[in-house]
Amino acid sequence: MNLSLALYLREINENIEVKEGEQLAQCFTFQDERHSRSNRLMTEFSENEINSKVGPPFADLIVAHVKCCYFILNEDYEEAFKHQTTSIQTVTKILQGMKEENWLLPVLYVLSRDLRLLSIAADKQIANESNRRSGHKPNENLEKAADLLMAVFRVCATDTRASNENSKRKAMMNIINQLFKIYFKINKLNLCKPLIRALENANLMDQFTLAQKVTYNYFLGMKCMFDSEYKKADELLTFSFNKCYPKSTKNKRLILIFLIPVKMLLGQMPKRSLLENYSVLEFEPIVEAVKDGDLRKLDAALEHYSDFYWNFGIYLVLEKLRIIAYRNLFKKVCLIMKTHQVPISSFQQILKFIQQEDISLEEVHCILANLIYEGKIKGYISLQHQKLVISKQNPFPSLSTLQG
Repeated sequence: MNLSLALYLREINENIEVKEGEQLAQCFTFQDERHSRSNRLMTEFSENEINSKVGPPFADLIVAHVKCCYFILNEDYEEAFKHQTTSIQTVTKILQGMKEENWLLPVLYVLSRDLRLLSIAADKQIANESNRRSGHKPNENLEKAADLLMAVFRVCATDTRASNENSKRKAMMNIINQLFKIYFKINKLNLCKPLIRALENANLMDQFTLAQKVTYNYFLGMKCMFDSEYKKADELLTFSFNKCYPKSTKNKRLILIFLIPVKMLLGQMPKRSLLENYSVLEFEPIVEAVKDGDLRKLDAALEHYSDFYWNFGIYLVLEKLRIIAYRNLFKKVCLIMKTHQVPISSFQQILKFIQQEDISLEEVHCILANLIYEGKIKGYISLQHQKLVISKQNPFPSLSTLQG
């Protein structure tokens, strides 16, 4: 570690003994209020003094951080973001010059996180201005933050000369997690693919912390869910939920909001106790409707909690449960009829009764054809006799078995 940097930061922040990267990181984040809101930091340390005591490029890093803290205290997040961009650009240059060292990575982690948070705050501040400037695009600063993070990601990802212990590639997952948060927010999930591929090719999973893996699997699981890869999404989100710190109820709840729809699509319905424990009872009427095969109740639940579902982007995923509701309803019809040759008109009548609207035989044929194609019903449609002929052995296979 640069000695003049460590000594000067120790002088700035009396509460921290700067010996290791973790302590050093506390000197470069506005989230450590003892440091970022220090009167001494704001009044006693001028740019000239910093430059006289610490050589470049570390002096540039300190100056940018002090200015960033100043503008945060004055609630000017746009200016604070500009200085935070200088900080991340400076760290990127420093890391480029490091050949066999990676002690600056903890600083990179806090700067990257704060860059993303400040970009969001800056965009929000601009959007809320009464005389909003023309030409500013929504999420403009957030996208700029993504570009800066990609630049530092490339520096870390291409560090193949150093040993694993000193490699800057250890930062890859941390930066990817920050980029994932941005890409999900601006709805550019296609940009995640090259990052995922780069991380898989690096073969460094054992080098990352459990917390990093939990976050990574959470975002990757969500992406798989949106890509309709439900089995993989189940594995990834289940890992995140099980490995998440037990007392992090808020994070576990957030994971469940995506894991529950995936489990339901795989035929596994959550217990009410789970929904109660994590305050996600918005799913209860969906669960009941799907179990009962009640399409009207399903529509009512989707409508009643639509704001919640749309807010988390799971409305269209939950819509896909409709086919399972049809499957459960038709299973009840077949059990009542007690025959393996069920008139299609029977399904038409029950759908008319439940949905309280007319439905044609062609629409029923389409629903049945989809259920057979997806393997949710074992059988075939006899058009000549207008009957559904179901298998005499296990005509309605377990949904979890189908997807497994």
